[in-house]
Amino acid sequence: MGIHNQLCFLASLALVIHAGPILQHADEDEATAERYLKSFYNLTDETISVRKETSSMTEKMKEMQEFFGLKVTGKMDQETMEMMKKPRCGVPDVAAYSTFGGIKWQTNKLTYRILNYTPDMSRAEVDESMERALQVWAKVTPLKFTRIHSGTADIMISFGTRNHGDAYPFDGPRGTLAHAFAPSPGIGGDAHFDDDESFTFRSSRGFVLFLVAAHEFGHSLGLSHSNVRGALMFPTYSFTDPDRFSLPSDDIRGIQSLYGKRMIFKKTSTIFKLKLFSQLFTMWYYFKGPNRDRTPVKPDEEVTTPNACDPDLVLDAVTTLRGETVFFKDSFFWRKSQSRTVTQIPIKHFWSNAPDNIDAAYENQVQDKVFFFKDRQVWAFKGITPEPGYPKTLSSFGLPSSVRKVSAAVHDKTTGKTLFFVDKVYYSYDERAQKMDTGYPKQVENGFPGLTGEVTAAHISNGNIYLYSGTNVYEFRLYSKRFLRVLKNNFFLALLVELS
Repeated sequence: MGIHNQLCFLASLALVIHAGPILQHADEDEATAERYLKSFYNLTDETISVRKETSSMTEKMKEMQEFFGLKVTGKMDQETMEMMKKPRCGVPDVAAYSTFGGIKWQTNKLTYRILNYTPDMSRAEVDESMERALQVWAKVTPLKFTRIHSGTADIMISFGTRNHGDAYPFDGPRGTLAHAFAPSPGIGGDAHFDDDESFTFRSSRGFVLFLVAAHEFGHSLGLSHSNVRGALMFPTYSFTDPDRFSLPSDDIRGIQSLYGKRMIFKKTSTIFKLKLFSQLFTMWYYFKGPNRDRTPVKPDEEVTTPNACDPDLVLDAVTTLRGETVFFKDSFFWRKSQSRTVTQIPIKHFWSNAPDNIDAAYENQVQDKVFFFKDRQVWAFKGITPEPGYPKTLSSFGLPSSVRKVSAAVHDKTTGKTLFFVDKVYYSYDERAQKMDTGYPKQVENGFPGLTGEVTAAHISNGNIYLYSGTNVYEFRLYSKRFLRVLKNNFFLALLVELS
């Protein structure tokens, strides 16, 4: 079977690493180049002339140099040899984002199954790596992936060594990382990972399974290679922090050329219902509610509601409230009940004398109070009823007068401690003793290793603490402060809306 026909069925991620010192001899360079061009540029024994520096080998060398954006000389210069030695994928190189001749799945609903596991990682880490790798493509297309635990899936995932059941044996440590088969019946779509390699969850010491799998699944869906440096489908492997990974635009264009863009009818419908509910609630509140004598809002005073599904959404504050989770943005908040229903409501319709655009919020479950912070003031409510004596100043919590605002706050009901985040430091307040703990403030990055930016919101859930910074949410174990992962800022809220 010729290499172009193989493309219709197999996409393999092959790592070409040459151990030892830099090659010194021309004949060794030529041998290396010949193997490389045979593997990735369709150079065959029949097309190689006696003098390798001329004829088809020179032309294939030029083709390779042009693909990688190198100086096109047709000669084995140092830059070309360095590129040939880089870790890379075993699929022959093609221009721009590319597909296997338009081969794709004829359905948008695909299944996957993990047959076995590598001893390099925990089962949970492998499961998460595979799920995240598939979601890389699902987020930008109509594709939906469902995991099954028995039977034959569209994408069968397995770890193996050497001869592992197909016609493409692995080659041991520091060689081929994995290979995958393009969409087709039978073995099509399947992905095999070389268990002689060292796979990791997020460390640069080894090969990050998420990155390898995301590249392979691109092949499983019908994509070949891109010549755009930095693209996921670029031939060479390179480490990227998986917690900060974002699918490059070249890969997005490639996969959408096969499956189209992701449709968001459900989310749009949900947002529409939230806005409609808000409008109806406003009408009831002003004309039938407790404040019916208040002058109603005029049509030209309508405020634009924030989009709960916006991936760039930056929340103002997050807190719990009598078993619900509450998310604040501008003059609105979303409340999620235990039944997972979500509603969006103007802040003033719930807490009539609370400020809009709050800086921070937290609930003290023992006192059954919720606290709102804006600038140098603090408001307190028992449910929706204002607490007498508020608003108070930040100094009432023992914060120094130099603190102009609290950017985030979170309360741990088990210890009775409340953390106040101010810029890149944080304080610990003892609610029971009603005083600040000694030894504070501390640098956020010292208390929560891995987080260097300003904390803008925080909440605790299921033994984890979630710190919001910019468009990301950093997940830590509550007491050990062990870093777990990074999520998008709207992760919890977007999930809740989808479940509504």
